[in-house]
Amino acid sequence: MTLRGDLPEKIPLFPLPGALLLPRTRLPLQIFEPRYLAMLEEVLKTSARMIGMIQPRPGPDGEPRLAAIGCAGRVTAFSETEDGRYMITLTGISRFRLMREVSGFSPYLSGEVSWAGFEADRGPAEEDPGFDREPFLRLLSRYFRAQQLSADWDSLRETEDELLINSLSMLCPFDPEDKQALLEAPSLTARRETLVTLMEFALRGGDEEVLQ
Repeated sequence: MTLRGDLPEKIPLFPLPGALLLPRTRLPLQIFEPRYLAMLEEVLKTSARMIGMIQPRPGPDGEPRLAAIGCAGRVTAFSETEDGRYMITLTGISRFRLMREVSGFSPYLSGEVSWAGFEADRGPAEEDPGFDREPFLRLLSRYFRAQQLSADWDSLRETEDELLINSLSMLCPFDPEDKQALLEAPSLTARRETLVTLMEFALRGGDEEVLQ
């Protein structure tokens, strides 16, 4: 999904450790903190309806810092619960580079961002010519057993390459820094290779029986 017209130079930021949004994927979120309820209220008044997901990182002085690269999503669905929470869906539009944080009167963070270098995010779905699905799914099966996760394997065999790789990157329980590496992968092939490396690393540290 792409936006018509120019992408905004300033967007609200939602720092959420471990949450990964990628272009052309959907991320469900629950909004309940007052500052993010205020952010959502303002976002819904704009034509872009865009929120930038970004990873917080510990700085050298112990203070939290924001990662250099995040991914912006458009609010494509939302509903309010009886207790005042919002359930929203973000559809990934494009990655961005954070140029600087913007302070103001809002209780939430905003940032000036650059979209340069991520033009492919706003185009058609990426392809991975070297993707060999069956060995990948065998590795995934071993990883899921080790993590005690379940899956609809018939659906996974039929899912398009990009959706499969990106969805697994978002859903697998990797550390925030690993999620950031998946986000910053320059191509779908590089993301798949990173995903394989992370699963293999997790298996080497797990039950030896899983590796047999």
